[in-house]
Amino acid sequence: MNKSKPTPLLIALLAGALLFLVTRGRASEDDPFPIPAIEWKPKTYVCYRTDKPLDIDGHVDEPSWAKAEWTDDFVDIEGSRQPSPRFRTRVKMLWDSTYFYVAAELEEPDVWATLVTHDTVIYYDNDFEVFIDPDGDTHEYYELEVNALDTEWDLLLLKPYRDGGPALHDWDIPGLKTAVYVDGTLNQPGDTDVGWTVEIAFPWTGLWEYAHGPTPPDSGDQWRVNFSRVEWQIEVIEDRYHKIADPDTGEPLDEDNWVWSPQGLIAMHYPEMWGFVQFSSRLVGTSRDTFEHRPIDAAGWALRQIYYAQKSWHAEHGGYAGNIDLLPVKDPGLEGFSWPPVLVIAPGGFKATFVDEEGESLSITQDGRLWSR
Repeated sequence: MNKSKPTPLLIALLAGALLFLVTRGRASEDDPFPIPAIEWKPKTYVCYRTDKPLDIDGHVDEPSWAKAEWTDDFVDIEGSRQPSPRFRTRVKMLWDSTYFYVAAELEEPDVWATLVTHDTVIYYDNDFEVFIDPDGDTHEYYELEVNALDTEWDLLLLKPYRDGGPALHDWDIPGLKTAVYVDGTLNQPGDTDVGWTVEIAFPWTGLWEYAHGPTPPDSGDQWRVNFSRVEWQIEVIEDRYHKIADPDTGEPLDEDNWVWSPQGLIAMHYPEMWGFVQFSSRLVGTSRDTFEHRPIDAAGWALRQIYYAQKSWHAEHGGYAGNIDLLPVKDPGLEGFSWPPVLVIAPGGFKATFVDEEGESLSITQDGRLWSR
């Protein structure tokens, strides 16, 4: 596929394509297949190289970290449709020949955690989460959750839950390193903490199997990545932290979900909404690369609209539409791709395919996987 830098015309066309979206929110009886209710505009980050291995101790104070830029502050998972988070969260990234490094800073006046068993469902505590889809096909992606006790839950998703999963909870990232530093007192009500930092080293040897590409990535390669923070509302009862309960149900109030790249609905497992991380071979702090917006990504988003529409059509009609004209989608005006894509119906499924000017194809199927040939 053509991955050259966009022209001003292409940038304008991409902007039009980003607005090509039907808006709906949470799943309900009337809406069995919700889709993101925001403009498609994933966050971007250029990840530079460090020439010295980082000591994973939870302290983000080494010279390479000092030179790396912070991401934008996290926002609500639904985007601007909801209020801004109460506490600040931000991330830095680096890489070397051995690891992909992530450092997170979480502002938190009351640092607490309870879960100590590996592969426990960590988001029952406040936590920090990382999601990585190396080839951007929305299948075979990694998830890691860490709480303030540095208890980890790492898992592999063969498909998103909406597409049938499954999640492999017993799978571990071999060679993973994590560390947490608490700037304050853990599990101690009555004082005010600054927050906590998380430092993570993902070994390339632990990510290569489902990367379907070079690990470490080549300079200029882009991976789909997102970060999430779960934050519960708490109160102090008898010198202990407790989640605030709904007086009508007795159950804890819904948690807050704060993310780097907003999802447009309360669901992290929509990998098409995650951010783009572009790897650079440049040494951090020496010079800068410009993030490259690629035509293929706008084309993939246009195919994703067909996937969304076909899922809704199937829920209503019990099968997939055999003609693009039956679906609430339109030509987004992509450069290098002719509308409409070829739509093929097969028993129990469909495939929609773009063919670019060089004869290479980009397809999506009923299970949501996006791939090129």
